[in-house]
Formats: sequence, C-alpha cells, structure tokens
Amino acid sequence: MKTITKIFKFAVNTILVLLVLLGVFVVFSFVPFPGNYKIFTVQSGSMEPTIHTGSMIFVKPEADYNVGDIVTRRTDDPKVTITHRIVSKEEIQGQIAFETKGDANNAADGEKFTKEGIVGKEIFKLPYIGYPVGYAKTVPGLILLIVVPSVIIIYDEMNKIKDEFKKMMKNRKKKNEEVIKEIEEEGEEKKKPPTKII
Repeated sequence: MKTITKIFKFAVNTILVLLVLLGVFVVFSFVPFPGNYKIFTVQSGSMEPTIHTGSMIFVKPEADYNVGDIVTRRTDDPKVTITHRIVSKEEIQGQIAFETKGDANNAADGEKFTKEGIVGKEIFKLPYIGYPVGYAKTVPGLILLIVVPSVIIIYDEMNKIKDEFKKMMKNRKKKNEEVIKEIEEEGEEKKKPPTKII
C-alpha cells in the first residue's frame, strides 16, 4: 500500500512540475526570455522535416544572418511571423536584403526584407510542445492547464504549512507541560518537611 501511495505521489508531482513548466513556456511566449530569447509555436508544415508542425522554437537576435540560417521574420500582420530558411542574401541599393524559403516548399517566399524584419535565428526546438502551449493560450486551456494545477499546488502547500504549524504548536504545548510539571515537582519537594538529622 505504501509503494502505491509513493508511486501515485510521484506521478502527481511529475505532472504538476510539467504543468508548471508549461505555464512558464506560455508566459515566455508573450514576453522575451532572459537573454532576449523569444518562443514561437510552429503552426504549419513548411519546414518539415527539419521542424515539425506543433514544435516550439527558441529564437535569438543575431548581429548578422547568413544563407542557411533558419530565422523567424515579421510579416505585414503584427500577429503573424514566418520561420523559414534564408536562401539568398544580397545587396540592394546599399542595403542587405534576405529571402527565405520553407524546406518543404517548392519555391522561395518571393519577398525581400532587411535585417530589421528578422526577429531572430532559431537556436533550439522542442517537437510537439507547441500544441499544449497553444491550447494553454485559450480560455479553457488556461483554466485546465494553468489555473487548476496552480490551485492544487497552492492547496497542497497550504496543507503542508498547516501541518507544520500544528506540529510546532504540539511541540510547544508539550514543552510547556514539561515545564509546568517540573515547577509542580519542585513545589512538592519544597512542601515536604525537612528530614531530621540525629
């Protein structure tokens, strides 16, 4: 029975840790990570098989970009970014212009852009983690994957604090009882008539 309880507790703690990490990823998908890293979820298969749909990618701004680099770039829609590979880098009217292409696409994107249009270079990827992160950004996902686990963790911590407080109060009571007992015993000793010495 003890073993089953230990396994259950370990499983619950593992799930909670994973959900906390998921919460961290959700937060940092809205704001830059320390070191100016940014997180994006890949929502199409244009970079298959290099980057799978649903992957989470970490990108970081670089001083320069070259042909072959996988970069995330801005589009006319501020809510939409594209993560593709740089296939050309040339100077146009004194400015360096880039063009990208998805590995799975037959043709380049057909749009030239400067370094200012690049959010950053892909540094690291986590396959399929983008799915739960994307879901966690919805209202039901936020409640199920972030709020509920947070409440469970807080409740669990509150119970631990309560148990520790009870234990502390019990120990204090026990010490007080021991002190009272000692005082009473000393009082009893003083009440005893002095022993006659002949």
